[in-house]
Amino acid sequence: MNHINLATVWLGGCSGCHMSFLDLDEWLFTLADQVNWVYSPFMDVKVYPNHVDVVLVEGAIANRDHLHMIYDVRERSRILISFGDCAVTGNVTALRNPLGGATPVLERCYLELSDHHAQLPGDDGIVPPLLDRVLPVHTVVPVDIYLPGCPPSAERIRAALEPLLQGTMPHLQGEQIRFG
Repeated sequence: MNHINLATVWLGGCSGCHMSFLDLDEWLFTLADQVNWVYSPFMDVKVYPNHVDVVLVEGAIANRDHLHMIYDVRERSRILISFGDCAVTGNVTALRNPLGGATPVLERCYLELSDHHAQLPGDDGIVPPLLDRVLPVHTVVPVDIYLPGCPPSAERIRAALEPLLQGTMPHLQGEQIRFG
C-alpha cells in the first residue's frame, strides 16, 4: 500500500478545525496506517516539507507569516484543502477587516484597551506584521477542495479524506458543504 504524505497547517484561526480533526477518534488509527504525517501543529516540525500529497489548511491569512507560509504550502503540496470557514471565507478572523487596516487594529488592542504600559509592539518577533485585510485562502493561492464548517465535523473531514486515500477526489454535497 502506498502511503500519502499528509499535512495540516494552522494559520489565522482558533484551532477548532484541528480539534474537530481529533474527533475522528478511532479512525485516526486507520488514517495513521495509511499516511505519512509530514507536518502539523501536532508535531514538532519547523519547516513545511516538499512533496506533500494532501494538506488541510485551517485559518485565514492574517499576517505576513501566514502569507509566506501559504505560498510555501501551495508550492509544495499536490492537493490543498481549505479547512473550515475561516480558510474558506475569512469568517471570524476577518471581523477585523471593517476597522480599516492593521494600524487601527493594533492601536485598539495595544493602546486603547491597555490597562498598563500602553505601547505598540515594535520589536521583531513579538507580533508578526499584520496584513491590512484578513484573506481567505483561495484569494491568495488556488484551492483544490473546500471543506466548510465552523468547525467541520469529524464525519465531514473523514468524507473528504477517505476518497483521497483511495486515489479519488471527494464529491462533497448537501450537509457536507454546509457553513457554520
